[in-house]
Amino acid sequence: MDALTPIAHIHPHDPQIVHPLEEHLFAVSQLAGQMAADFGAGEWGKLAGLWHDLGKYSPAFQRYIRSASGFEVHLVDAAPGKVNHSSAGALHAQEELGFLGFPLAYLIAGHHAGLPDWFSDQTGGAALENRMKEGKVKGLLQQAVEAAPAMLLKAQPPTFKPDKFGGVGGFHLWLRMLFSCLTDADFLDTEAFMDEGKNRQRAGYPELATLRAQFNEFMEQTTRQVERTPVNQLRADVLRQCREKAARAPGLYTLTVPTGGGKTLSSLAFALEHAIQRGKRRIIYAIPYTSIIEQTADVFRCIFGAAVLEHHSNLASEKDTSKSRLASENWDAPLIVTTNVQLFESLFASRTSRCRKLHNLVNSVIILDEAQLLPSEFLQPILDVMKLLVEHYGVTFVLCTATQPALETRKDSFGITWLRGPGDATEIVSGTEELYAQLERVTVSLPENLNVQGNWDEIADRIAQHPSVLAIVNTRADCRELHRRMPPGTVHLSALMCGEHRSYVIKRIKERLPREPVRVVSTQLIEAGVDVDFPVVYRALAGLDSIAQAAGRCNREGKQADKGRVFVFVPPNPSPKGLLLFGEDACKIILHERPENPLTPELFTRYFTHYYSIVGADGLDKHGIEKLLTQDAAQCKIQFRTAAEEFQLIDEDGSLAVIVPYANPEDARRDSRLLIARLRSGELHRGLLRELQRFTVTVSKHDFLNLCKIGDLEELTPGLWVLKNETAYRSDLGLLVGKTGNPDPAQLCC
Repeated sequence: MDALTPIAHIHPHDPQIVHPLEEHLFAVSQLAGQMAADFGAGEWGKLAGLWHDLGKYSPAFQRYIRSASGFEVHLVDAAPGKVNHSSAGALHAQEELGFLGFPLAYLIAGHHAGLPDWFSDQTGGAALENRMKEGKVKGLLQQAVEAAPAMLLKAQPPTFKPDKFGGVGGFHLWLRMLFSCLTDADFLDTEAFMDEGKNRQRAGYPELATLRAQFNEFMEQTTRQVERTPVNQLRADVLRQCREKAARAPGLYTLTVPTGGGKTLSSLAFALEHAIQRGKRRIIYAIPYTSIIEQTADVFRCIFGAAVLEHHSNLASEKDTSKSRLASENWDAPLIVTTNVQLFESLFASRTSRCRKLHNLVNSVIILDEAQLLPSEFLQPILDVMKLLVEHYGVTFVLCTATQPALETRKDSFGITWLRGPGDATEIVSGTEELYAQLERVTVSLPENLNVQGNWDEIADRIAQHPSVLAIVNTRADCRELHRRMPPGTVHLSALMCGEHRSYVIKRIKERLPREPVRVVSTQLIEAGVDVDFPVVYRALAGLDSIAQAAGRCNREGKQADKGRVFVFVPPNPSPKGLLLFGEDACKIILHERPENPLTPELFTRYFTHYYSIVGADGLDKHGIEKLLTQDAAQCKIQFRTAAEEFQLIDEDGSLAVIVPYANPEDARRDSRLLIARLRSGELHRGLLRELQRFTVTVSKHDFLNLCKIGDLEELTPGLWVLKNETAYRSDLGLLVGKTGNPDPAQLCC
């Protein structure tokens, strides 16, 4: 090891092999510049890469790295006992470029710890304002500059054109995109030095043209095998239109197709054709819930094999290969199936690991499945970022659903905008009204009075008259109440059952339905994307979109001699206060007129308009995300970290996860007790934790404390709670809690 050569990293297996700092800086500069050039910011990417590790030239860091070699030196910055190596580059950018240096300061100061807030009220010493002041006091810049080559320090000011990224409102996304380029380039170059084998694994994904050929072959085979029923002919026409419309210009599209109309594969056909014809680099298929993502990913894997990257929190271990783990870090794959949580929380994230993938959204096609489920309390910031991605980053969005939300810009009677839409959308399938009429497979019966509550005994008696029936209610508590009044053998399905348990139960329901009567009582988790086909469905009064989704589980294939029957009933208890109740109230407004068919597309437009107006402008950005990101953006003062902490699509405050004892009857390896035993033995790593996620149940803090009080829970390691009383988890009902309460809507369907 040359004592005079400034070092960026030391090889973890051979301390004599070093990564020269100058070589690292130029490599990261080149790579980050290439990535940022895709959205016209190559100069900025180059400078961020060139100066990101300027602080490593300081004598203090060089002494430290020679005494503590390894990858951990690269990852840890300003931790106790470590050497701050990122503030120097941030300070240099500001001194060299003045105001234009502040964007680079965010990137460089946060390239390990994450994008910081500017102000100090939320993050204290970690705020950029404080980091810069502290760095000057400690002379961090001077120490680095004195040892750094002069050629690294001077630069021409990069071009700054706010109109190219959406002005003040788009500044935060532009900075995140640059941050993504810097962090990904930094990790990739470091990885190439540290582990060449891992770096080589990143290559080898097929081109989109190859995927299109595989898809077309699959669809041709499927067409030959299925019956030429009216439903299948309509699906074929939807597919044809999707392929034909794919040649149109990039932008915002809607695909409004009734449930059972084949929109999943048709939307993918559009995305493949559009991506190839319009030079897009990848396709991202985002789904609301982890409970249905695996179903979609499995369908895609049947067509494309290992080319599909499935990225979400509940990924089963056998699907989580070393190659997929690498691609999950930066989404460098042609087809990604993910969740809304993963996609949108990344777009508002501050952490390096979450932001790293963002530059690979540029020039992509993003399909939002079940678009009506975009969370209303974050709807405005989501729509704003969608508009930015379409107009400035070459993204094409497809909003795919049977119940298209009304996302056009809305103004009140005084001309004040209370909903900013993402822009004009083009509908892919023509003749939507006719298509809905042709695919109408159910009749919907409404109660005589939507304001008169029923009682569970009478409701259960009506449902029990049908040998095969699905009943959907709004809360876990209602699910238990109705289920215990139903005849023996009725299946219970709710989020008080762990994910592995629910998957098994849904699989058994599907297997039984074609050959024997099945009665099921479920929360709304069964509505979105779970392909079951009942002759009769009962739905507790809820939002009109929920009623439509429930209807999609009835006579799904259109094989009944008569239409399926959907009965809406008013449960004994109103929906919990909040979004569920807003949806119920908006639905009452629409159904009060007693429409002949409550499921026509025109009614959904009116329903969502009422629903969003009830939520209100403040409710559409409930956590003030826009203010945190844009209020002082003109002065380059952005609260990145606070906004990221506030932008949590699944609110976990007051809820806790419990690992439950459950064994899949069809696979002895899928037994949480085996995993718990490994945990007890001291094994603790990311892979094990991800496997355990399939066996967790989220409960309210109240229920959690009750379980602790009666001694049913045990904390094996800090934050990991296990249900030690196995009798408190039943194979028919899941976790037994005294009062299920009114959970957050996200918990009902997770």
